[in-house]
Amino acid sequence: MDESVILHAERSFLVCRKPVGVECEHELPALLAEGMKCKVDSLYCIHRLDRAVGGVMVWARTPRAAAELSRQVQEKALKKTYFAVCSGIPTPDTGEMRDLLFKDSVKQKSFAVISPRRGVKEALLDYRVLQTDVLNDSPAALVRVTLRTGRFHQIRCQFASRGHPLLGDGKYGSRERGCTTALWSCRLAFFHPETHAPLVFEAAPPRVFPWDRFPWN
Repeated sequence: MDESVILHAERSFLVCRKPVGVECEHELPALLAEGMKCKVDSLYCIHRLDRAVGGVMVWARTPRAAAELSRQVQEKALKKTYFAVCSGIPTPDTGEMRDLLFKDSVKQKSFAVISPRRGVKEALLDYRVLQTDVLNDSPAALVRVTLRTGRFHQIRCQFASRGHPLLGDGKYGSRERGCTTALWSCRLAFFHPETHAPLVFEAAPPRVFPWDRFPWN
């Protein structure tokens, strides 16, 4: 196991850097259990990332920590920030996206809709364009996204609904085939499940296309 997968570990929780292409239900717990030399059923999933998305995640290691971290998710005390590379350049370069999203469970896809109805939920995020470039003859932007709600495929759907699908995200309209969905969980802020001290964990995306086209500090 790549040691960099586990970023931090304590008795009650661990923080990992989920690799792209690993799913959260079975593969990632097995990977973490191997690295921690523990049983899979001693790890508690607090939140999920799509298979094609990598980055920072927190897992509980005790039932009490799982309850506390889940409470933070419900009360929006656990803050998630992402990097995304989207087609085109969003305007303005800083702003809020507010939509009504409907999850189609059959198609496993979210849709932005106009009117409230059964199954429709409000989705909110804040974004900032960090850098722009021309990738494969088309303009693209590196964007920092902070979620204010946690809807199914929220970032992917909201950007695509404005004509800015994430690179590599064919499900939501991207024509770029040279990468997986360009979305990365770069920062996670929450409170220690036992001491309640504020914690922040960060991880940079892998140096592969399209991430390698943008300079990093």
